[in-house]
Amino acid sequence: MSDSSDDGFGGALLPGARPAVLVIDLMRAYFDPASPLCLPSADCLQSAGRVIAAARDHRVPVLHTRVAYGPGGVDGGLFVRKVTALQQLFSGGGAMGELMPQVSPAEDELVLVKQYASAFFGTSLASTLRAERIDTVVLVGVSTSGCVRATAVDAIQHGLVPLVVSEAVADRAPGPHEASLYDLQAKYAEVISEARAVAYLSEER
Repeated sequence: MSDSSDDGFGGALLPGARPAVLVIDLMRAYFDPASPLCLPSADCLQSAGRVIAAARDHRVPVLHTRVAYGPGGVDGGLFVRKVTALQQLFSGGGAMGELMPQVSPAEDELVLVKQYASAFFGTSLASTLRAERIDTVVLVGVSTSGCVRATAVDAIQHGLVPLVVSEAVADRAPGPHEASLYDLQAKYAEVISEARAVAYLSEER
């Protein structure tokens, strides 16, 4: 994914020496046909699994997020009023909020519970990454125009280089997916291929 920098957009961000993989909301609700949030394809799940495997093989930290709300979506604020499926699917536990087995967390991997789009908002993510001296976050998960985009924007605002893996993110339709990748590359992140992500995570450190 590229964009010309001639008009002042699309400058290059160089990945750092201390990456972490951030796995965003790969929950059953996005892959179960019974869910209103179900994606048209599960290809991103397989790609994310390969990125995670590369990170684990080279001792790169992997962190996960999932969405959960208290009874009646009490801690969801206006977000659950705008996206009513969130309260329906993620209030009070249940199968739809479970992380998919293809990307299930290892015993030593942190799972952050969030209520809003960005993985940084209202969580300990920024402090955790800072304590580990992480400088780059490799983003996989869903959805491209929602939680992935919001997390990438917050990452760069926290001084982290966001790398969005194009095959390992997905959205409800091609339009918002492609538009978001274009915009992320232009202004907030580096959009990279799975192959490039795996090669980067496999570097000697």
